[in-house]
Amino acid sequence: MEHITDGFPEVGIDYMQPTEFFDFDQDSVRSFASQAVEEAPSVKDKAIKLFYAVRDTIRYDPYSISLEPEPYKASSVLAAGRGYCLPKANLLIACARSVGIPAGIGLSDVYNHLCTERLRRMMGGRKLFLHHGYAVMYIDGMWLKAAPAFNIELCDKFDVLPTEFDGESDALFQPYDAKGRHHMEYDADHGVWSDFPLDRVATDFSDYYPTSIYDADARAAVDAEIESEKNSFEDEKPLA
Repeated sequence: MEHITDGFPEVGIDYMQPTEFFDFDQDSVRSFASQAVEEAPSVKDKAIKLFYAVRDTIRYDPYSISLEPEPYKASSVLAAGRGYCLPKANLLIACARSVGIPAGIGLSDVYNHLCTERLRRMMGGRKLFLHHGYAVMYIDGMWLKAAPAFNIELCDKFDVLPTEFDGESDALFQPYDAKGRHHMEYDADHGVWSDFPLDRVATDFSDYYPTSIYDADARAAVDAEIESEKNSFEDEKPLA
């Protein structure tokens, strides 16, 4: 696996072949990609169509974070129909490679100023999101970053400006939302990988976050705490 810490990689086979996570050798991924780019006349048009297909077909779900490999495979993301930024980026990368567009994955740490109360509880009060992921695609002689994380329905619900991609410039999260509030702030850029670096992501997540961010049982326990706090004293019953 190649890791470029500064700038962009040279175009080569490492950014064009299927991998464990960018598994466009699976029929489901190839079919999804081919349908998405149908009648697209150019590489740029294909990349644009793939971006919107992944952005809006796969629903964003930050409560699906895992340290296991299966949820990060492009074919698994398609089957689930939901995922957070990293699985969705993996799917876009796999689809891009499937139609001949070189692609890798970029990782950055970000602050999300519009985080919900529930998600903040799951994160143990932390404000920094480690390893936000986005696709890095080679289009018409340029490497471009594209983050297909937030589906359009989610953006409308939370007054978030949707990330738009024109195939000519980067498509990353907006610093402000539709109401002018601070939204996303990029903190650190960790470079570009030719394959999804699960070992690094899993190690950093487990070192930084409480288990409730990546373990289903721990998430359920936090949800139970939140639910119990909704009840007032008047709703309680005296002990016998």
